Amino acid sequence: MSSDVIGQAAGTKAGRALLSLAARAEAPRTRRMASASALIALLAGLVTAAVLIVAAIGYSLAERSDRHQWAEQREALRGAIGEFHQLFDKPGGVDPRFVRMVEQSARLQGLRFETDPPLGDREMQPVMDAQGRIAGFFTWDQTHPMTATMHRLMPLIAGIALILAGFAAFAYRQIARARRDVAASEELARRAADEDKLTGLPNRRRVLVLLNEAMAARIGKKPLTFALFELSALHEIDEEIGMIRREEFLAEAVLNTKHILPDNATLGRMGTTEFAVICDGDIDVRTMLRAMIRAIGDTRRSDTEVRIGAYAGYAEAPRDATESEELVRRARLALRAAGEKGSGIVTAFEPSLDALSKDQHFLRRELPRAIAAEALELHYQPIVASSGSRIVGVEALLRWTHRERGPIGPATFIPVAERMGLIDRLGAYVLRRALQEAKRWPEDLYVAVNLSPIQVRDRAIVDIVRSAIEESGVAPSRLMLEITEGVLIDNPEEMVERIADLHKLGVRIALDDFGSGYSNLGYLQRFPLDKLKIDRSFVTALGKSSNGGVIIQAIVALGRALGLSVLAEGVETEEQRVLLRLAGCDELQGFLFAKPAPAKSIDRLLQSRQRAGSEALTA
Repeated sequence: MSSDVIGQAAGTKAGRALLSLAARAEAPRTRRMASASALIALLAGLVTAAVLIVAAIGYSLAERSDRHQWAEQREALRGAIGEFHQLFDKPGGVDPRFVRMVEQSARLQGLRFETDPPLGDREMQPVMDAQGRIAGFFTWDQTHPMTATMHRLMPLIAGIALILAGFAAFAYRQIARARRDVAASEELARRAADEDKLTGLPNRRRVLVLLNEAMAARIGKKPLTFALFELSALHEIDEEIGMIRREEFLAEAVLNTKHILPDNATLGRMGTTEFAVICDGDIDVRTMLRAMIRAIGDTRRSDTEVRIGAYAGYAEAPRDATESEELVRRARLALRAAGEKGSGIVTAFEPSLDALSKDQHFLRRELPRAIAAEALELHYQPIVASSGSRIVGVEALLRWTHRERGPIGPATFIPVAERMGLIDRLGAYVLRRALQEAKRWPEDLYVAVNLSPIQVRDRAIVDIVRSAIEESGVAPSRLMLEITEGVLIDNPEEMVERIADLHKLGVRIALDDFGSGYSNLGYLQRFPLDKLKIDRSFVTALGKSSNGGVIIQAIVALGRALGLSVLAEGVETEEQRVLLRLAGCDELQGFLFAKPAPAKSIDRLLQSRQRAGSEALTA
């Protein structure tokens, strides 16, 4: 792949995604080609050099051989002249037969005896007579047989050398091209390692490198802010336009925020829906993040009406942290806090968030151990009939007393159990334990057990309840399962079926905290419920709000119309008890009658009630 093609393709999102993969695959192959071309070029160069060296050596040897042959010929000629010098004193010249004999013995070509010096480039040897005078000259043609042979071979040698040199030049050209391609591929691979394939923004790895560099370059108390923002509503977009177009929508929405960033800010992608901003210098980060969230929400597509939402959290150095790793962690804590409040929220890090995070870490470590060791226990709060003080039931309430931290409330550890996927195991433990302890209590006393929404949504809850009832031997009618209003609106068709299946086991169903949520009459008509539990906020308002009693009367009337019994929880004063009884509530629960207590305390309470008959309960 050429560098020109790489440059053109890298300008598009699809090109970046494809080329980032192609670069990783092509770079090793290009390197191998470059190495092979370099080897071939080296070999061609060596062979060319060898041919030229051999040719030079051959030419030198040919010249030496010719010189040696010339010396031998001249020496042979001199010997013949010396031996037959008397022939040169005779008049009439030299016998041609003698000349031919000398020519053959000395291996001279074109040997002639001449009385005058020769003209031209013929070789010459003077001949002296007996008186020491020049009698004539032997001349012969210059011959260089070996050199001539080399001259005849030189075109062939030169051709071979040229071919090899051309091949080497071609190979070196290929090497240069391969090196350019390798450099382009490595650059693309480097960019792919540092950039998000979809948006072209710095990826998580690159963002952290940039943050480390910015932290190292920070001087004195100059602020450096690291912000994280998370996109929301993507599930709805997935359902409407699919994941691929959702990714395009996401990229478009995020890139639509770049014009809001100041020059000293860097935008990057940390994860699928998480993005980061590094701001070097004093800047109103909260205003900037709110503007970015608005820009994301204002992004539109023709194929969906759903808008992308976002929330953000940030931390600032050196105020919140002096190390980049700690700055990221604290920004993430702020992001999590913003996410709990909902879309559009921007939250700055506060020390209280860190304390909460450490508590969460502690709970995630200790809660599984406590569940495995069955270190959690049940407390029970009595439920009394409004017409008197008779205990008609108890509500099982989970309690955890840690050996170091002491009591930890369910509002603290139940959400952690839900997030860790432990709620089913914990709920099954509560059911079994409550029913086992109910075996020793009067048969007309029921046990109420709370089910979390996660438990109710799980089809296995029916089998879990059935197994707990069969294991304990307690009558199913003595088990009251309490659910919240939120369960009713989440896939109502399935929930109607789920509650009906539980009803078939013989258990009863109570709607807990009625009035604090949706309170939809349609849901009450559709779901097979047995009891309404009035939220404690309405009970607290009795005697303080002019319409508090009216609301409770309306709820009681609604329950009567639907054939449901009504229980009021949170009763703490005698005035509240009287007003609730007058309003028509069937059952009451609260500190006025008894606080939650272990099963043994309930045992003693029931025994004292049996002895005292109708004696009132004490707090």
